[in-house]
Amino acid sequence: MLKFVKGNLENIDGVALYPIISLLIFFLFFVGLFWWVFTAKKAHIKEVSRIPLEDKNSTNQKSNEL
Repeated sequence: MLKFVKGNLENIDGVALYPIISLLIFFLFFVGLFWWVFTAKKAHIKEVSRIPLEDKNSTNQKSNEL
């Protein structure tokens, strides 16, 4: 199986560029996520962290009030 894939990849011009692009996308995603975590507002983080603990009734009441 590996010989089949390797043989096809050798015929593609510029195939060495794909791993570099993949690494760059991976790195930029995690840098962006890291930046978002440290710049997020504390109030938003507290509100989101309480979502799993809320009752279904309180969630429905909030949506009915809107």
